Amino acid sequence: MHPSHVIRGRRSELLRGRRIVLGISGSIAAVEIVRVIRELIRHGADVRAVMSPEASRLVTPESVAFATGHPPILQLTGEVEHVSLLGPGEGRADLLLLAPATANTISKIAHGIDDTPVTSFASIALGGGVPVLLAPAMHANLGQNPAIRENLERLRRWGVGILAPVATEGEEKLASPEEIAAAVLHRLGRPPWKGRRVVVIGGAAREAIDAVRSVTNESSGETAVSLATQAHFRGAEVELWAAPLEVPVPPYLATERWRSVADLRALARRRSRTLREADAVLVPAALADFTLPARPGKIPSRDVATLTLTLTRAPKLLPELRRRAPAPTRLVGFKLGADGDAAALEAEAHRLLVDADLDWVVANDRRAMGAPDTELLVLTRRGERRRLAGPKAVVAGRLLDDLGREFAEIAATPAAATARRTRRRPSARPRRPTHGGRAAPAPSSSAREPRAT
Repeated sequence: MHPSHVIRGRRSELLRGRRIVLGISGSIAAVEIVRVIRELIRHGADVRAVMSPEASRLVTPESVAFATGHPPILQLTGEVEHVSLLGPGEGRADLLLLAPATANTISKIAHGIDDTPVTSFASIALGGGVPVLLAPAMHANLGQNPAIRENLERLRRWGVGILAPVATEGEEKLASPEEIAAAVLHRLGRPPWKGRRVVVIGGAAREAIDAVRSVTNESSGETAVSLATQAHFRGAEVELWAAPLEVPVPPYLATERWRSVADLRALARRRSRTLREADAVLVPAALADFTLPARPGKIPSRDVATLTLTLTRAPKLLPELRRRAPAPTRLVGFKLGADGDAAALEAEAHRLLVDADLDWVVANDRRAMGAPDTELLVLTRRGERRRLAGPKAVVAGRLLDDLGREFAEIAATPAAATARRTRRRPSARPRRPTHGGRAAPAPSSSAREPRAT
């Protein structure tokens, strides 16, 4: 067995059965391409590589063959490799990924110049409607060249997805393997999540005591980030509304920040249209049950032996979210148990399902907090009951897959479909990611990608 098969599907099966053609051009960033290839394979993809002559001077064809499990295409022959892989008919690849894409290659493709194997593949992909993603890598001055910027914009108008490079050390460096894989997954997402709008609300609420202290809950926010990431991988347009988190947020996720229950209520009012037009709103946030008036400044501690805080019950957010996100939006609440009593937790979850008019409730015990794995009990409005267990990212994906099956039923209901169309007219555009200081691209005619130059 070739080593590439050993790792196939280790992260997910979302690209199982999908063929990706990778065009490698002559940037020094080509030395990173083996990591990109392996990340795609870990999501199940079959990767075939084509290299420009300049690229083969920087990374050996043997290295690419090892990474992909296939010999790379170094020149076009009578086998018409570009037509065989990207032309019409059985076996056509699902996507052309150009990484790294140099300023020279970008400009050639934008002007229809076809003089390397990589540009030949790009020409036939663009002519045949094969999705194309492009990951530039170049010196910063090249990236600011008005001709290059104009060429990138032209490609974007043609429907090419552009992944922003990482601007550092005077260079526009190739996006990370994880970001490139996320862009490929998102572009190739399929129903039922493809194009759906999803809001994930996560993190731990913080209620201010004074200017520097707060009362909070124990929550890392890992479940929320996993759900948002997995929804993005499946092709959904995702917004993560995040309180303070203990885990990083991928830069391709559009993020809104909040701290307290009052902040979240204000955000929900301000973005009520987003909630109303969402297909799903998932709320794994650790919302505060009690709040208190913040005192100005910093409470002095030197001469104070005790401090009494008066907590007041906070308003419940889930019923308000339900009012702002009416059916057919799927509203999913989460319930945390603390004493290990499974029967009591299930009873509380069922009560929440009814009281907040939820579609689903996901219940788990505090023992999963901070652990890599979790075990969930899922209750639905329709009386279904199921358990999910495993690593948090895997469980998040399975939860979304189960929830996604309900969308087919919604789509089959004429009244629900009409209601959805009415709520979406005119359509509001989701905000672009700003995490990490890099903005997302404008939508193209065929798909929207996580980030742009």
